[in-house]
Amino acid sequence: MYAIVKTGGKQYKVAVGDIVEVEKLEGEPGTEISLQALLVVDGTDVTADAASLEKFSVTGKLVEHTKGPKIRIHKFKNKTGYHKRQGHRQKLTRVEVTGITGK
Repeated sequence: MYAIVKTGGKQYKVAVGDIVEVEKLEGEPGTEISLQALLVVDGTDVTADAASLEKFSVTGKLVEHTKGPKIRIHKFKNKTGYHKRQGHRQKLTRVEVTGITGK
């Protein structure tokens, strides 16, 4: 059984026991969270309509807060002497999926 969940404007395929890196979520490590399911697949049964998905619950546990890889940005304009360097590291949260249950 697996599910497609949405968090932080992105979609992730998760199954029970998976550890997924998502955009930063509020909470301390060890906190239980609930994720919004968009699709649930159980063998040959596929559930995708909103009314049926309200019965399903995807739960997880916050493992830790981390940062992604450093991205280097360099802007340059020819013949003007303009250049600008900038860096960015996205804040991420590791989530362990503990259950996909249908009520």
